[in-house]
Amino acid sequence: MAKTGVDAVGRALAILKAFGAERAAMTLTEIAEATDFYKSTVLRLAASLEADGFLVRGTDRLFRPGPELWRLGALYQRGLDFGDLIRPSLHRLVEATGETASFYIAEGDERICLYRVNSPRSVRHHLEEGQRLPIDRGAAGRVLTAYRDFALADGKKIRDRGFYVSIGERDPEVAAAAVPLIDVYGKLRGALSVSAIRTRFDADARKSAVEVLKSEAKALIGLLPATER
Repeated sequence: MAKTGVDAVGRALAILKAFGAERAAMTLTEIAEATDFYKSTVLRLAASLEADGFLVRGTDRLFRPGPELWRLGALYQRGLDFGDLIRPSLHRLVEATGETASFYIAEGDERICLYRVNSPRSVRHHLEEGQRLPIDRGAAGRVLTAYRDFALADGKKIRDRGFYVSIGERDPEVAAAAVPLIDVYGKLRGALSVSAIRTRFDADARKSAVEVLKSEAKALIGLLPATER
């Protein structure tokens, strides 16, 4: 009996996993073909999944993922450690640019370096996680301000470009580029930044940094834990 129960669970999960971006709705026959199960098996398991909200069947007779999956997915997202999402992006930024990558959040008139991966280079811009910096200077600070206060004229220019590059604003020896991290609801979650010794951060390096920053921010959007709109 135990084996039969485990087997049934495995088959039910296989049905759910058969759905995807290109197969968001399927007929009974299509599910059977995707899982290599008999139609009778699919029908029996689909009935149980539908009863518990894991599948829904519309008037068009097509099966689709049900609301219970959405509820569980939301629980999973809320349980994620934000750092588990951000740190891999910072590592990729360091690997792509060779410079230091950081994630900042705004708090009052300051910005906090929430997560940080330092450059492997011996000469580098170095800060500790948790360090507070002015929010009115530096690439990350400018980005956070622009997306927090829409009344600022300078902020509109930054929002139109989608990034900001600072050269010696906070520290005369440091330059940086930053982009906003905005979730699917349009809420600002922080700023991703790459910072370097000013003499090393030439036009080509700045352009490359902005490109990889935008790419990482875009990739993170769909992974961010859900927040209230």
